[in-house]
Amino acid sequence: MTRRRTRAAVAATLALTGALALGACGADAVSSGNAGATIPTASAGTTPGPSAGGTSPSAGPTSGWGPGMWSGNRGPGMMGGDSGSWAPGMMGQGMMGNWWLAGNGNRVQTLGQARQRAQVFADRLGLKAGEVMQFSKNFYAELKTGGGRMATEVLVNPVDGAVQIEYGPAMMWNTDYGMHYGSQSQVRVSAAQARSIAQQWLRSQGTGRTAGEADSFPGYYTLHTLKSGKITGMLSVNATTGQVWYHSWHGDFVAMSGG
Repeated sequence: MTRRRTRAAVAATLALTGALALGACGADAVSSGNAGATIPTASAGTTPGPSAGGTSPSAGPTSGWGPGMWSGNRGPGMMGGDSGSWAPGMMGQGMMGNWWLAGNGNRVQTLGQARQRAQVFADRLGLKAGEVMQFSKNFYAELKTGGGRMATEVLVNPVDGAVQIEYGPAMMWNTDYGMHYGSQSQVRVSAAQARSIAQQWLRSQGTGRTAGEADSFPGYYTLHTLKSGKITGMLSVNATTGQVWYHSWHGDFVAMSGG
């Protein structure tokens, strides 16, 4: 089977699973907007106001695979597993290869160890690990092409080293490695516009956070969120609709290694 056909099969499976997931969280779903609409100056369909306690922005749009499925939920929910952050139940064996790398049973405690696990996964896709970040709930890594372009984003489970495509934008918006692989969505938002949209969204949350530079992934941008010049988290902006999706599943930022 060719690589394109393999990805198409994975996307079809995810589409079915996503449809089931929508039954559980469809009430929180947000329209992606009209493809021909004018790009908003701030994202449409986001959840206004800071979360309880006022320390972290509320999540962005949710639709099937969104952060509403995992954020702050420690139970297994729709996606299986014992932690709301990890979801191997429905994302496990059936998604081996393009979406999931089973853990090796060894704890991941350093950025170097996380990079090694991310690279094992990246090798399957002909990619290489870039920036690696450590958060209180997981490790995050960018994956790049051989030419240095951003390809996708993954999470590394600190408990056993399992690696998966990051849920949220990397699954739902990535047009090369995500659920909508092969989508011809037109890029209507530039990196500068994405940063401006992110900045306005963060301002609307009232947390005092600002947006960093926008890294361009297929179909969307991902940006660090900052407070007093220090990284606090990240969010993504859709390159077609301008929607914002805050990565609410990481926890607190700990450390980072460039790449």
